[in-house]
Amino acid sequence: MTDVLVKLREETGAGVMDCKKALDDAGGDYEKARALIFERGAAKATKRQERKTGAGTLETYVHNGRIGVLLEVRCETDFVAKNETFKALAHDIAMHIASMDPATVQDLLAQPFVRDDSVTVQDLVTQAIAKTGENIKIERFCRYEI
Repeated sequence: MTDVLVKLREETGAGVMDCKKALDDAGGDYEKARALIFERGAAKATKRQERKTGAGTLETYVHNGRIGVLLEVRCETDFVAKNETFKALAHDIAMHIASMDPATVQDLLAQPFVRDDSVTVQDLVTQAIAKTGENIKIERFCRYEI
């Protein structure tokens, strides 16, 4: 595999063939290929939105003993619920909630992500859906502050 293909795969989490096709379609331009992968991932995510989410995880996060978050993130199978991509997503979103204090799930999804304001929380979820191949939903959360 070429270095560009490896880098694209590591950065996006897409499969080797998806990365190769995106690079071919983009004429070898890395940034265009990266954008194509995320666009195609968004299309896949849209198709999966109606699928039932019967598994998931509860993620907790406590910041300096003063702010606490309990977050319910749902997916389709236990296999994905135990996946590192899914676990990292849940942790990142819990940290975001602690920092940004959204009022509702809809507000949360619309906010720019605290660690990278070039993407929204919804974009993170969409990217995780593309990587895991399953529907993922932020079901609910609560935030406590002393």
